[in-house]
Amino acid sequence: MTDPTRPVTGYPAPPYAQPNGGYPYSANPTQTQPRGPYSNAYNPRAAFIRRFVGAMIALFVIVGCILLVVWLILRPKVPDFRVDSLSLSNFNVSSASQSVTGTWSVGFMVYNPNKKLSIRYDDVESSIYYGPGFISGTRVPPFAQGTKDRTSVNATFSAANSFVGAPVARGIDAARARGSVSFNVKLLARVEFRRGGWRLRRRLLRVLCSGVVVSLSSKGGLGTLAGGSRDCQVVV
Repeated sequence: MTDPTRPVTGYPAPPYAQPNGGYPYSANPTQTQPRGPYSNAYNPRAAFIRRFVGAMIALFVIVGCILLVVWLILRPKVPDFRVDSLSLSNFNVSSASQSVTGTWSVGFMVYNPNKKLSIRYDDVESSIYYGPGFISGTRVPPFAQGTKDRTSVNATFSAANSFVGAPVARGIDAARARGSVSFNVKLLARVEFRRGGWRLRRRLLRVLCSGVVVSLSSKGGLGTLAGGSRDCQVVV
């Protein structure tokens, strides 16, 4: 018979199992388990990118506001262009070969109406048309204008049996028979408005001088500008 006063020997009882396979009860209920390395850690690279993007946006806004204020204060005006002279020599047209020959010398008068801004003209190109039909083109040397300046600019176009197509050749031939031909002159340039150290963004200048009438002589294929100076349309 077993002695009840004898101490019991053997293996200790296993710990009490928590439901759903949980861990044993913690003595400190407020202690939380450690989280993963990416759970809520501070990312210095992401913070740097956010600050850099914010700084760039602020910089663009500040620069844009400064340029807008300068633009409003200086109020740049587009220059005025007009055709003051035009002479035509060795002019001939052939409906059979649909070609044109001639030399056009065009004189422009350019006026800068700005009181505070000078203008620089670069990449200047000019061309002459009959209606929409291209006849010849040329490049013009770059030039600059001070405030309230007037500048004479010359462009010379040459065509030697240049093919222009049947509609253009027939139109020029018919106009020549009436004693005058109307041409269109175009000019393109990159312009930059300047004020001391300030240089505003370069812009494309478009000039159209339409309906420039040339009166033809009865001999030698010569012609001159008819009706005086011709104002041009200018878009920047």
